[in-house]
Amino acid sequence: MDAVFFDMDGLLVDSERVWLEVETGVMARLGAAWTPEHQANLVGGSMERTVDYMLAVSGADVPPESIRAWMTDGMVARLQDGVPVMPGASELLDALRDEGVPVGLVTSSVRPIADAVLKSVGRERFDLVVTADDVTRTKPDPEPYLTAARRLGVEPARCVVLEDSPNGVAAATAAGCAVVAVPSLVPVEEAPGRLVVPSLTRVGVADLRALLGS
Repeated sequence: MDAVFFDMDGLLVDSERVWLEVETGVMARLGAAWTPEHQANLVGGSMERTVDYMLAVSGADVPPESIRAWMTDGMVARLQDGVPVMPGASELLDALRDEGVPVGLVTSSVRPIADAVLKSVGRERFDLVVTADDVTRTKPDPEPYLTAARRLGVEPARCVVLEDSPNGVAAATAAGCAVVAVPSLVPVEEAPGRLVVPSLTRVGVADLRALLGS
């Protein structure tokens, strides 16, 4: 196992509720309602996709860059007071560090939001961070995970990805990585080369190695 890559929202940290609050506030500014069902359509997607969806749902005549700024500023402001780490995430990070396994954070969120989260989690716990600002195509495209593997100088087929959304799982699978899925808002189906668990508390380093046969 050459490296392990963590998704951020909903997998590493319990931030989906924060996204819901911010999205609801932005949609109110656009004069439209927002529901958890709307949010579920966007889990694991990019900021651009979220903005396009909000404009389509609201029918508002607002520049996309304005909505992107509202979303980013709102998330960063709410994350300043910290965000809960998902159960089992810290323990798995520590175990990987103890065994000398490189660890990356790979997220569809933009850099300012990732930086705000890392203030709570600890930037020093990751050997690299790949955000939406580092790629031209975000999840479900494999580019984010291929970028992370390339920057670490490892083969994707020797890496394990931890994800919570179908979009993220699709990206990791397309990149050739093994996957551990911990579904949050949207179910993830079982598949070859994929372990689906209810919580990271059910996963240890040995389980990750077993996915690769190592």
